[in-house]
Amino acid sequence: MATASNDKVLPIAITMGDPAGVGPEIIARVLGDADAAGALGQTPWILVGAPWCLAKGADSLSQPLPSMPVITHPSEATPGWSLLDLGVPEPADFRFGQVQASCGELAVQAVEWAAKCCLQGELAAMVTAPINKEAIHAAGYVNDIGHQEILARLAGVSQTATMLMTPGLRVVHLSTHKSLADAVRFVTKEQVLGKLHLIHQTLSQWGLSNPRIALAALNPHGGEGGLLGREEIEELTPAVKQAQQEGVKAIGPLPADSVFNRAIAGEFDVVLALYHDQGHIAIKVHDFHRSTTATMGIPMVRTSVDHGTAFDIAGQGVADATGLRAAMRAAQAIVTADLATLA
Repeated sequence: MATASNDKVLPIAITMGDPAGVGPEIIARVLGDADAAGALGQTPWILVGAPWCLAKGADSLSQPLPSMPVITHPSEATPGWSLLDLGVPEPADFRFGQVQASCGELAVQAVEWAAKCCLQGELAAMVTAPINKEAIHAAGYVNDIGHQEILARLAGVSQTATMLMTPGLRVVHLSTHKSLADAVRFVTKEQVLGKLHLIHQTLSQWGLSNPRIALAALNPHGGEGGLLGREEIEELTPAVKQAQQEGVKAIGPLPADSVFNRAIAGEFDVVLALYHDQGHIAIKVHDFHRSTTATMGIPMVRTSVDHGTAFDIAGQGVADATGLRAAMRAAQAIVTADLATLA
């Protein structure tokens, strides 16, 4: 676990997400989990957002919130739970399950606070509850499509990647928040080669030495020698060959209808998928509830649940917190460079 210079264990922040979604509810569910106390260990966990937001999550479960200190700086956190109040009042027109600019504003503020503290070395990691893209756009963050873009903006980096993890399968995405047409145009040798190196470097830092990376093909059956598309010949194969020459343990492109099953069988440590649904479908069919997200390419550790705000069920007390628990474990594993334990 990351420590400060005085050997104190650095805190991990959990941002509450959009108040109108299921984020506060799943956090409240974890707070009420009798098994969670032992899993926390000596790590200080800071809930970032607003007390009214967390209270609404607990109310939806008809359960009380545990007592916890309210802090103003990460250095004040002690092992267990603390609350960082951003001082944002509850909007008069708050409604569960609705896009509201005020909720989008609070969600982004929480992410920005946690990210800045990570960049300053005051937090070991951050775990994020889901935000709503429409709400953050309504709040004026028109250039931020989601967490990944917010974090890239704050860190000043241009190349990032999303990795989805669920027991037995890891998938990194060449692109995520692009239309399918734009995602296909994004499949170039340069982009793929850059992502292969990013995966190799990041997973090595996270405790997977010399990771075995499989590249998924773009076209059916890997293009059938160019009959069904030439991206495999002109872009993907050259990227893999160059990566191999530069010390990356990469293979492919391999047909997308079989590569994920081969990874689940243990043949590869991670699959590089070429667009959003190619990777997300594989992960969510394999084990939806325990799937989590980690962001590569930023100088901080960020994990997340792998589901959205679920406005259709928000406030009903039925949201599943399995993903949040998994994201918390993933953050701890990455911080201690022990990602292999999550296989």
